[in-house]
Amino acid sequence: MSTVTSADGTTIAFEAYGEGRPLILVDGATAHRAVNPLNAEVGKLLSDGFRTYVYDRRGRGESGDTAPYAIQREIEDIAALIEDAGQPAIVFGWSSGSLLALDAAAAGLPIAGLALFEPPVVVGDVRPPLPTDYVEQLDAFVAEGRRDKAAELFMTAAAMMPAEAIPGMKQSPYWAPVEEIAHTISYDGRIMGTTMSGNPLPADRWADVKVPVLVLHGDKTWPALSAGAEAVAAHLPTATLKAIPGENHGTEPATLAPVLREFAGLT
Repeated sequence: MSTVTSADGTTIAFEAYGEGRPLILVDGATAHRAVNPLNAEVGKLLSDGFRTYVYDRRGRGESGDTAPYAIQREIEDIAALIEDAGQPAIVFGWSSGSLLALDAAAAGLPIAGLALFEPPVVVGDVRPPLPTDYVEQLDAFVAEGRRDKAAELFMTAAAMMPAEAIPGMKQSPYWAPVEEIAHTISYDGRIMGTTMSGNPLPADRWADVKVPVLVLHGDKTWPALSAGAEAVAAHLPTATLKAIPGENHGTEPATLAPVLREFAGLT
């Protein structure tokens, strides 16, 4: 494990795989290195042509955290990783991590290209929107010491899990790590902003993104997620949409790695 220091002094932990063109992998809500081994596997598969950064977003895993939270702080975390790489990077984002990647590019970071996997976007009535007070509810639960309720809200309101499935999920090994970093779910809620409101995407948020963008979705994913990917691709002038055969809201490293390699022009 290595670390970089972000602009506000927060320590960001990462592992790097291989040498070559920098590739930074940005997790979505609740994920980090200890619970998501997929990023490390992607890094190993691409180690012949990339230096892949697999990092813990702030507040998770072995990275630090500094209050108060702001999206800009997470953009600065990515900037610190790019500075460590020493040259412009390709940035890949999972789910809400893809919106953070877009924000980083819009902020002017030295990013050569973006690959986005199933960004959490709800335009129209393809599925119920998030509650308008979603972030406020999450913050209130965490302030009250009820991280389990914050995790439940994420699972039911954002991930659309049926409420009757929650008791069983709480018995699984997956649940405790989610509760542990439940305070960061509202971070992703802030990053999503109005993207899951059912309204059109904001015209100005990513207007400064000029680099090539590859928007990905699994062709077996939920219809709302493929519709969200289509909406983002249509919204960004430099974007290309690609469906990954056989995958859903996640993809096997052996499937994802060649897609990223082709996007980077290393085939």
